[in-house]
Amino acid sequence: MSNATVTPGRSADAPSSPGWDERGGRRQRRPRKPINTQFRTAVSPHQLNTTHGRIIYWIVLVIVVVSFTAAFVFPLYWMITGAMKSTEELNSIPPTFLPEHFSLDGYLQAWDLLELGRLLGNTALYAGGAWLLTIAFDVSAAYALSKLRPVLGKVVLALMLSTLMIPPLVIMLPAYLTVKDVPFFHWDLLNTPWAIWLPAAANGFNVFLLKRFFDSIPRELLEAAEIDGASPGRVLWSVVIPISRPILGVVSILTVVNVWRDFVWPLLVLPDSDRMSISIGIASLSSQMPQNVLVASLVIASIPTIVVFFIFQRHIMAGLTAGSLKG
Repeated sequence: MSNATVTPGRSADAPSSPGWDERGGRRQRRPRKPINTQFRTAVSPHQLNTTHGRIIYWIVLVIVVVSFTAAFVFPLYWMITGAMKSTEELNSIPPTFLPEHFSLDGYLQAWDLLELGRLLGNTALYAGGAWLLTIAFDVSAAYALSKLRPVLGKVVLALMLSTLMIPPLVIMLPAYLTVKDVPFFHWDLLNTPWAIWLPAAANGFNVFLLKRFFDSIPRELLEAAEIDGASPGRVLWSVVIPISRPILGVVSILTVVNVWRDFVWPLLVLPDSDRMSISIGIASLSSQMPQNVLVASLVIASIPTIVVFFIFQRHIMAGLTAGSLKG
C-alpha cells in the first residue's frame, strides 16, 4: 500500500516539476523583459563607441552641416561681395569669388541715387503700423475665440481659416476695389498707409496661431485673476500677453517680413512715387542703375529684416511649438 499523500487541489499523477508550486497549483510564468528598442538606428551605439565609428560619424556630420550651411549662406555672401565689385568684374566669366579691390562705393551710390533713406522710411512706416494693428486686432480676436468663446465663435474661426485656402491673386481685385471705395464709408485709401495696414492685420493664419497658444494657457490661471476682480481686458493685458511673448515674436516676424518683401499689393495701392516701398522703388529704378549699385541696394534693403530675425530668433521655435502638446 502506497504511503504517498495527495495534496488537495492537485491530482495524484501530477508530475513533480518546477511548473508546480508547493500547494499544487501551477506557477505563473514571469513576464519576459521587454526588448530594449531605444537605439534602432542605422549605426548601433556599439559601433559609434569605436574609433572607426566615431571618425565616420564626425566626417558625415561635418559634411552635412557644411553643405547645408553653404547652400543657405552662399547667396548672401555673393550678394554682399558683388556690391563691392565693379560692373565689369561682376559680369566677368568665370566669376571671381573675392573682389579684386574691396570698395564701398557701390553702397554709397545706391544710397544716394536710389534715395534709399526715403524708401526705407516709407517701408518702416508700413511695417510698423501693420505690426501694431496686427497685435491689437489679431490678439484680441484670438483671445475672444479661445477664452471668451462667443456665440458662433467656431463658425467665425472656420470662415477665417477658409480664407487661407484662397490664392492671394484671386482676391486681389476685390481687395483693391474695397480699398479704393470702402463700403458704407466711401473712403479712398489709395496712396495712404491704411491700404497696407488693414489687409496686413486681417490675417487668419496669425489668429489661428495665437488661438492655439491661448488654448494651452491653463483656465485656472485666468479664473484666479477674475476672482481678484480683473476684467477680461485686464486679464488679457496683465496675464495673457506677458506669457505669450514666444508666439507674439513669431507673429511679429511674419507680419514685418511679409510687409517688407511684398511687391504686387504695394505696387497697386501706392502709385505715388513719394510713397513707394523699398521693393517697388528698387524695381522701378533697376534699369537705370549699374548692376553693382543694384546689388548694393538689395543688400541694404535686406538688413532690417535680418536684424528683426536676430532679435526674435529665440522665440521662433518656442512660439511655433507652443500649444501643440498638452498634459
